[in-house]
Amino acid sequence: MNEVQRSRQRDASQPWRSWYKTARWQKLRWSVLVRDLFTCQMVGCGRIEPDTAKLVADHKVPHRGDERLFWDEGNLQCLCKACHDKLKQAEERSSLQTRGVWY
Repeated sequence: MNEVQRSRQRDASQPWRSWYKTARWQKLRWSVLVRDLFTCQMVGCGRIEPDTAKLVADHKVPHRGDERLFWDEGNLQCLCKACHDKLKQAEERSSLQTRGVWY
């Protein structure tokens, strides 16, 4: 199975993934990046990143498909991609493993 097929399979099993492709999400993401001054909010980082492709509007509390949490601007923070991919994802995996939940 190639990456395109895996992505389609994930989209089919997790319909909320399509929310990231909407104009509404792009507007919300931009407002979070502006609010946080394009600065990574991870404690100890504080990187200011002018390349917005290297910034993520991260859900502080994982939404797990909960529409209210997904769209809640107060549940979003700006993270640089490096912090998001390394630290935040590791935290979420650890939390799932602790609870015995795997998606």
